[in-house]
Amino acid sequence: MITVDGQCLAAFVFGTTVGVLVQRSRWCNTAALRDAMLFKSYRNTKALLVAMMILTVGFTAMISFGNGNPMRFDVGINQFVGLFLFGIGMVFAGACTVSSWVKTGEGNIGALWALLFLIVGLFLSSLMWSFSYWPLAGQTMTGHANAAGLQFGWADALTLQRDTGIPAIFFGLIQTAALYALYRRILKRERATLVAEGKAEPRVAAPVGAASPTLAKTADDAGDTTAALPTLGD
Repeated sequence: MITVDGQCLAAFVFGTTVGVLVQRSRWCNTAALRDAMLFKSYRNTKALLVAMMILTVGFTAMISFGNGNPMRFDVGINQFVGLFLFGIGMVFAGACTVSSWVKTGEGNIGALWALLFLIVGLFLSSLMWSFSYWPLAGQTMTGHANAAGLQFGWADALTLQRDTGIPAIFFGLIQTAALYALYRRILKRERATLVAEGKAEPRVAAPVGAASPTLAKTADDAGDTTAALPTLGD
């Protein structure tokens, strides 16, 4: 059994490792979406998609084998509104929550203010949660669809597995395939941009039955070498 001191030490080591990786890689969820839409830069977007694919397969596999412990919450219109407002705040702040911590550690005063008011907002939200949630949580957030309360119910992988009898990994693989298709589309768009800028050559499909340039060159080299070999008559 892991003691409290052991858990704190493990959390410290894990948190420090993740912090170093985030700081050195300049990882930012805001940049993953903002840069893709405004600047057509997909560096963080590709990293985000890869992370989502790995997490989706791993998490749904754990649920399928009965080891997952997902956090359940109702999905409703209020979440779409809240996430939209939170996204606007992230763009104005110039960073997501994770990168705000990193930039604050680097001495960025703007990130420090964003982080402080994020904490204030979370504190005020915790005070309002019990009596003025939109709409009242006790009446609408029951885990089931509720049209009057604008709630869709639970929408996690464990609920899908329980209601349909299909292993959660099946839904995870579908989501991973969709994410991979988006990843491939980004790669194609990046290559098309490089070709348009003259930084890469377009890929030309070889005619059916024709040897590739590499194989043809290898065959020519082999033919030249054979021709240079001495014969018995020599």
